[in-house]
Amino acid sequence: MATVAPSTSRLLYHHHHTTGSRLQQQQRLRYSPNPSPLALRRRRLPTGALLPDRVTPFSYGVDDESDDHPREECGLVGVVGDPDAASLCYLGLQKLQHRGEEGAGIVSVGGDGKLNSVTGLGLVADVFGDPSRLASLAGPATIQMHLDEPSNSSVHRILRRTRADQAKTSFKSRPLTPTRRGIAPQPWPPPPPIPLSPSASSPMGMATAAPSTSRLLYHHHHTTGSRRQQQQQQRLRYSPNPSPVALRRRLSPAGALFPDRVTPFSYNVDDESDDHPREECGLVGVVGDPDAASLCYLGLQKLQHRGEEGAGIVSVGGDGKLNSVTGLGLVADVFGDPSRLASLAGPAAIGHVRYSTAGAVASLRNVQPFLAGYRFGQVAVAHNGNLVNYQALRSKLEARGSIFNTTSDTEVVLHLISTSLARPLLARICDACERLAGAYSLLFLTADKMFAVRDPHGFRPLVLGRRRDGAVVFASETCALDLIDAAYDREVEPGEVVMVDRRDMSVSSACLVARVPRRACVFEHIYFALPNSVVFSHDVHERRTAFGRALAEESPALGADVVIPVPDSGFYAALGFSRESGLEFQQGLIRWHYSGRSFIQPTQAVRDLAVKLKLAPVHGVIRGKSVVVVDDSLVRGTTSSKIVRLLRDAGAREVHMRIASPPVVGSCLYGIDTPSDGELISNQMDLEGVRRLIGSDSLAFLSLDKLHSIYGEEAGDYCDACFSRKYPVLPTLPEPAVEFDEED
Repeated sequence: MATVAPSTSRLLYHHHHTTGSRLQQQQRLRYSPNPSPLALRRRRLPTGALLPDRVTPFSYGVDDESDDHPREECGLVGVVGDPDAASLCYLGLQKLQHRGEEGAGIVSVGGDGKLNSVTGLGLVADVFGDPSRLASLAGPATIQMHLDEPSNSSVHRILRRTRADQAKTSFKSRPLTPTRRGIAPQPWPPPPPIPLSPSASSPMGMATAAPSTSRLLYHHHHTTGSRRQQQQQQRLRYSPNPSPVALRRRLSPAGALFPDRVTPFSYNVDDESDDHPREECGLVGVVGDPDAASLCYLGLQKLQHRGEEGAGIVSVGGDGKLNSVTGLGLVADVFGDPSRLASLAGPAAIGHVRYSTAGAVASLRNVQPFLAGYRFGQVAVAHNGNLVNYQALRSKLEARGSIFNTTSDTEVVLHLISTSLARPLLARICDACERLAGAYSLLFLTADKMFAVRDPHGFRPLVLGRRRDGAVVFASETCALDLIDAAYDREVEPGEVVMVDRRDMSVSSACLVARVPRRACVFEHIYFALPNSVVFSHDVHERRTAFGRALAEESPALGADVVIPVPDSGFYAALGFSRESGLEFQQGLIRWHYSGRSFIQPTQAVRDLAVKLKLAPVHGVIRGKSVVVVDDSLVRGTTSSKIVRLLRDAGAREVHMRIASPPVVGSCLYGIDTPSDGELISNQMDLEGVRRLIGSDSLAFLSLDKLHSIYGEEAGDYCDACFSRKYPVLPTLPEPAVEFDEED
């Protein structure tokens, strides 16, 4: 039977036919060419059956080749006797996300003794993305329970994978004590007292005084003085019942007591889960394929690591007009509604994912591609990089009457094109780009052409590929080409403008300026790019393996037992270290890949627990051993200190940190979101000071000279300003502008 029904349009299902007594049941396989939805729902097979036992929403079909593993139905977490029970259960469900992805729910006991419920479809982070939902589940520190009220005896969290009626919660009551009248419940031990009158004079006192999720400390910015002489005073105010608006406005400066953002898809300056620098953007462009927008969508999915704050696609419609869809969030979130992608049908499209360096965080108006109309038609642009003369150019344009709608440096490019007197559009683009300074890889789209531009120094990557149907594809990394079956052709050269005319698919090239020294970003090889990409004509995984080998040559860990990487970017460097040193390579840290939205973490204790979401130690690999931990970079040191503490708590005898790049001592000016110089730990301390701060037994970085030796004669072609403070292009300050009084 299994061989006669290979198609997904047919279904073999088990029909339980009962004959005779209850203990004498016969099971027969029946063949159905058109199974009903009810049959799909009822298709419960015993262990070892031919087919999977579920065909429900949010699951994979029988022939779905993306994942044919069996899947767990549910995960449960229950917490009782802690004032932060809801937050603790939230963290627990996040850690159990692999046991169910269809829906999540929380039920808690409120201060009035009533049960409060929040449920929803999607991942845990999606269901509780709105901080007010978790805040509504705050409960008291003590719960009075009776045998006739078993629902009050615990707080259960159910993560649902199938129908709601399968998520049944079982509760246990308090311990029982024999009495003269029968059995009586024992009292629960009282929880630690919660001070209700915190002192406003001490921020740290405020933090310890309000451990419950029903209370929130937030920063209130009070502005006094004139506009030119603003003196901002920051006061901590105590709110027993914060409103959703207060939650959303809870913005604090760097180093403040609480995270500075409760908005989706971004990282706080004090977020200790990941202190790596971040790439600003990723680009994809397709021309000459009727499914260009869909191919761009897939390419952006593959480049999601280059930007998680927002995504967008602009395409050419059948009428020659440009259509745009942009939004905040991951690519899958922005285009979750199929109609949004369907509205972008056409033969050419460009797409963009972003973090922000120049531009307000989490602002929809700054999400690219930007689409604008001028006297010669429409033009869209997507940009990866950072312009160091942005403020100077913007000041000049504003003085001449230009009006800006965003805070992104990319908008300057559109204004320069619009005001250029050159002809045709190719000349206008060249004229505009000649006035730019800094890092830029750009994609332009018009009704009949696509342009790809790379700055003369070649800071940021941009590659060209071709599909079998003749379509031309541009992307920030070759991994995007691989996904959409485009063969890698070559890099867009530094200072080159490539034009593709979609009417005849001709490809032409122009040069912006005379050749200048190449300065490709070395951090693309160290951290940003995926290891299966080819960037700057080098395989990324080979570069990282070479960094690890060189690190083992320079700084071996004598007496160590095992080498483990910091996932995921430290994997190949650790592999190279292991091969060179002869030490055993093991996966000693497991990374949690369900990245989602941030949420309110009410107390320091809960915030410390939240760090364990991202990385978890494998105790059997670590316990009792001297461990070498290899990471790609060390920026603030927050992640490294947490990792060292995790490994020691897991039983490591010694922890030796090895960093497969030189110390980061300078901020990047060319499209990487790095901290200020004052926040860079290696800029503030010497090697021994950093080692003491992170708590490792030893610490070593790959030296800058060793890094240069790996590249050989090409070493001069790479920008290492973050390691050496030698900046190829310095910022241009805006000239003082003459100010005029506004007309009445």
